[in-house]
Amino acid sequence: MKTSDFDPITVEVFQRQLKRATILVLVAFGILVLRLWFLQVLNGPLYRTKSENNRFQLEDIPPFRGIIYDRKGEVLVGNRPSYNLYVVPEGVQDRAGLVSNLKRMVGLDPALVEQRLDQTSRSYPFRPVCLKKDISRDELAIIETHRFNLPGVVIKVKPQRHYIYRSLGAHILGYLGEISEAQLKGGAYPENRQGDLVGKSGIELKWQMYLNGKRGGEQVEVDAAGRKIRVISRMPPVPGASIYLTIDKELQAMAENALAGKKGAIVALDPQTGKVLALASSPSFDPNLFIGGIDRATWKRISSSKDYPLQNRALAGQYPPGSVFKIIVALAGLEEGIIDPDEEILCNGEYTLGERTYHCWKKTGHGKVNLHRALRESCDIYFYKVGKRLGVDRIARYAKMFGLGRKTGIDVGQERTGLVPTRRWKLKKFGIPWQAGETVSLSIGQSFLLVTPIQLANIISAVFNGGILYRPQVTARVGEVRLERIYEFRPEVMGRLHIKPEHLQLVRDALIGAVNEPHGTGWRAKLKEMVVAGKTGTAQVVTLEKEKVVDQKGGIPPELRDHAWFVAVAPADSPRIALAVLVENGGHGGRAAAPIAKEMIKAYLGVAG
Repeated sequence: MKTSDFDPITVEVFQRQLKRATILVLVAFGILVLRLWFLQVLNGPLYRTKSENNRFQLEDIPPFRGIIYDRKGEVLVGNRPSYNLYVVPEGVQDRAGLVSNLKRMVGLDPALVEQRLDQTSRSYPFRPVCLKKDISRDELAIIETHRFNLPGVVIKVKPQRHYIYRSLGAHILGYLGEISEAQLKGGAYPENRQGDLVGKSGIELKWQMYLNGKRGGEQVEVDAAGRKIRVISRMPPVPGASIYLTIDKELQAMAENALAGKKGAIVALDPQTGKVLALASSPSFDPNLFIGGIDRATWKRISSSKDYPLQNRALAGQYPPGSVFKIIVALAGLEEGIIDPDEEILCNGEYTLGERTYHCWKKTGHGKVNLHRALRESCDIYFYKVGKRLGVDRIARYAKMFGLGRKTGIDVGQERTGLVPTRRWKLKKFGIPWQAGETVSLSIGQSFLLVTPIQLANIISAVFNGGILYRPQVTARVGEVRLERIYEFRPEVMGRLHIKPEHLQLVRDALIGAVNEPHGTGWRAKLKEMVVAGKTGTAQVVTLEKEKVVDQKGGIPPELRDHAWFVAVAPADSPRIALAVLVENGGHGGRAAAPIAKEMIKAYLGVAG
């Protein structure tokens, strides 16, 4: 049949429809070609990369964090296995049953399990989903016992930080916390990624770079669903370097036990080198609490506590030194020639300056006292008068010579400087001149004067080691990496006392007398087999007038009671240990602090009482 046999109108309609169909086909084909060009040419590299990623993935292998040891090689901080519970979505046959079983066996929240499975199961059904980290051994036993009824459940083992003795040495060792966004962007943590735990304080922070180690990884072949096919290559992680401390674990434990139930601090040094033998702050905390992510209630309880357990009182606690400061005033008076060691000053229990009367701790007075007896029995009147002769600025100059008013430079912790007041400082701070009565208070370690326990331990060390101020150090050495020692302890001199040897000897003799002679305020630290030297201190928290405020039992409320100090060295002729003991609101230093020092000296040097 020919075209001419069709009706002209029918032919025209057919040709029009054919033209439209042809155009439609051409447009569809053009779109297909354009889409292919977009996918293969324009975005080809992107999809090629995605394709490769579907085939090859790099799985992270975290390193073991470096071990921390005490001076004798005993492990203080190590790593333990953490058993983490995962579920592979593709392996789950009965999700409702699994959710119910996990709630019953390990207490998992069903809504949380459903949420985490939904987030992964659609895109990567073979990728394990972590449901709970660090399950207990009991939970692990339950899971393993019922593994047949838990299809899809996988247990993975990862290293986790472990503070073996819990709160022991917590302020020295520090704790870990999740790395912050700012730290990641700062570039100082190149080996870390989001979610990693890094040092937040103490040794963990100080040596973070070396403790961290270097992460490893496995290149594995997977399919598009995330199913692992085989391991292509593996780079093992490099464990972190070991840290060896100068701390004696037994002495540290003894110091912390002595402060149990109290607020305070104890510092023990080797006076010949500056090595820190013990550094205790009470109350303390358990660094293990921070490992798995501390819950809000626990963090609120710790951070809002009025006892400030996170504060390292040994380095950052600032207190009036009380009568311990008389050591410096005595040496200043001798060096400046304003007192003769044999000069006797009358103490009748009171000293009047202007309209105010200042009292001695012994209400009846000490009678006539020379320098030796004034230090031995801690006579306040003697030092009021010596301080008045010296003046505030000369006292301040000697205080700074002993390292007060600045950080000791210890290699751990957030240290504070304390405060040494001067005329200029007060005028600038308050806009009013220094008063003569403030010098009187300053001369017995009160007024605006503030010190830290580590500073007082350094002072007593310098008096008995020949006048050398060493920088206290906690790190003995950092372990070897590629056969090279990263760091090894060497004594560092931070200053010297420009004081005549004979003046130092006079004060040393008096401090020996304070412990070993009749009426010495530190007699509770006396030992039979060894000569101990020391000085007590009782620092007022409030003024005498305010102490008239009594509690319901008719006594001074605990928070208003005096702080108790005691500094000591032993043996006095060739000291091997120097101590500063502070008991907050402990009352008299001779009663509350000296017995602690005695027991620590006995234990460390192995002598009888």
